[in-house]
Amino acid sequence: MSRAIAVLALVAAVADVDPMVRGVLLRYLKFSAAELPDLQRGRTVKHNLDARSPGEFGVAGATRVHASKTRFLVAARDIVRFKSDPSVFEIGRFNDPPVLQDLATLTVDKEDFDAASCRLHDCGIRLPASMILRAQREIDVNAPNAQEQAAAWFKQALLADVTAYVTGSPGRFEQYDDGSSPIRPLEEFTAVLDNMPAIEALVPGLRDHLARFPRDRVAGAEDFLYWSKEKFGVAPFISVTHVTIVCPSGRICVMTTKDMYSSRYIDASLALAIASDAGDAGETFDLVYANRSRANALRGGLSGLRRSIVERRARSALDESLKSIKIRLEKPQ
Repeated sequence: MSRAIAVLALVAAVADVDPMVRGVLLRYLKFSAAELPDLQRGRTVKHNLDARSPGEFGVAGATRVHASKTRFLVAARDIVRFKSDPSVFEIGRFNDPPVLQDLATLTVDKEDFDAASCRLHDCGIRLPASMILRAQREIDVNAPNAQEQAAAWFKQALLADVTAYVTGSPGRFEQYDDGSSPIRPLEEFTAVLDNMPAIEALVPGLRDHLARFPRDRVAGAEDFLYWSKEKFGVAPFISVTHVTIVCPSGRICVMTTKDMYSSRYIDASLALAIASDAGDAGETFDLVYANRSRANALRGGLSGLRRSIVERRARSALDESLKSIKIRLEKPQ
C-alpha cells in the first residue's frame, strides 16, 4: 500500500511536467522519483549518467524557468551572447555557407597551434596525418612571421573541414594522428549518439539527422554552426559545434549541440536540451540538459580517478549553467 501511495504522490507532484518529457526523463535520462518533484518546486537538479564505455562520461540536469521557451530559443540562436562566459575567450557563428571571414576574430597563438613542434604522432592539436605532413611542407617555421603563417594555415584547414561537413563533400577529418594511437571522431560520435536514445524518442529521425548530416534531415529542423576558443586544462581548445533546433510539438522544443571538431581533449560530445511548457499558461517551461562526451585521457591507468574529477566538474558546471540561464531569462525585458 505504501508503494502505491508513493507512486500516486509522484504522479500528482509532476502532473504539469509534459508526459512525453517525463517518460524520457525517467527512462532514458535516469531522473529519480525525488528529482521531478524537486524540479516542480523550482530547484535545480543534476546527476551523473552512467558511462557506457571507457573514456565516456555524462551528466544530466534540469531547472524550471519562469519565462517562455520562445525566449530561450531566441537567446540560444544569439550564440555569441548566449555563451558569454569568462571561460569562453572567443566565439563566432558561421555563415551558410561558411567563409574564411567567419574566423577573422579567432586568434591562433603558439599555445593553440605550434607548427614547429607538430609532428606525426606528436602534435599539440588534433589533425589527420595528411594535414600534419602538409603543415610541415607549407609553413616555414623559421620565418619571422611563422606564427602568422601557422594561424592562417590552421584557419584554412578548419574552414575546409567545416565546409566538407556542411556540404557532405569529401575532406572531413576522419582520423586524428597527433598522438600514439589514432582517434576516429566519426566512430566515437556514433557511439555517443547510440548512448543517447532520448534524442530519437523525442524527435523521430533526429538521430539520422545528426549521424548523416547534411543528408536525411528532419523536416522543420534549424541548423547552424559556431566556433569557440575556450579555457580548459593546461591550454585552451578551439572547437566547432553544430546546433540543431526542432520543435516536435507546440509544447516541446529540442536543441542538440554536436561537437564537430575539437583541437584538444574531446574525442566526441553530444548535448541535448529540452524546453517543454510547464502547465498551460506558456510562460513557464522546464529546461532539461544532458551531455555525453568521450575523452581519450579518461582511458587507461588512473582513468577512474580522472573520470570522478571530470564528472564532479561537469556537474558543477551544469549547475552553474542552468542557474545562469534561469536568472538571465527571468529578468524583466
